[in-house]
Amino acid sequence: MAPRRPNFNRTLRALIRDIAARMPEFRHVKVGRILVVAGEARRASRGTVKPLCFKGGKSIDKAGRRKPVVRIRGRRILYCITLRPLFFRGSTAKARLETLMHELFHISLRFDGTLHAGRRHAKLGEEFGRRLRPLVRRYLKLCPEALLASLAHSGEVRVLQWLERPGPAYHPRTAKRRVRKVYTEDQLFSGVARMVTPRPRVVRETSARDDKVH
Repeated sequence: MAPRRPNFNRTLRALIRDIAARMPEFRHVKVGRILVVAGEARRASRGTVKPLCFKGGKSIDKAGRRKPVVRIRGRRILYCITLRPLFFRGSTAKARLETLMHELFHISLRFDGTLHAGRRHAKLGEEFGRRLRPLVRRYLKLCPEALLASLAHSGEVRVLQWLERPGPAYHPRTAKRRVRKVYTEDQLFSGVARMVTPRPRVVRETSARDDKVH
């Protein structure tokens, strides 16, 4: 019998919940309003976060543009984090954790479905990484071993993927085609992704016999 594939979304939800509970910088994050999916490659990106609302959690802005609503199990989703193939392939547990925290760091402190205006790469440049890395190092000391072990998994996992992905904001009057207004679990499926985690290098200890000169 083939080994059962772990539910990776369950691991990610537990990880986001733990980060929010242990790290004051992420205390505004609510795991129940974040959807995590696996998606296609995008250059060398390991992950991206998509805000699903306009300011204030609104679906329509002042210009009349509308964003599709994502609702899972009846609950409005405010953010969608997409994990790219490089997240799953050849990454370590630490690198995967840093990718996830990277995307969470973009989220607005208001947690209203928008991104933090001051934490854009275009604004911070290399400073973004200098701010994030100390948070990752601090959380690594707090993260439960079981969660880190799940991030270090090698093999196939089950993870949510889009059957039909929500598009960008649109104006109902000028849209060239009919646009779906609401996306639910009906537009998702549990797909298979293969995680490839490099094994840690084993440093061979030098014995007294090796040091002896013949």
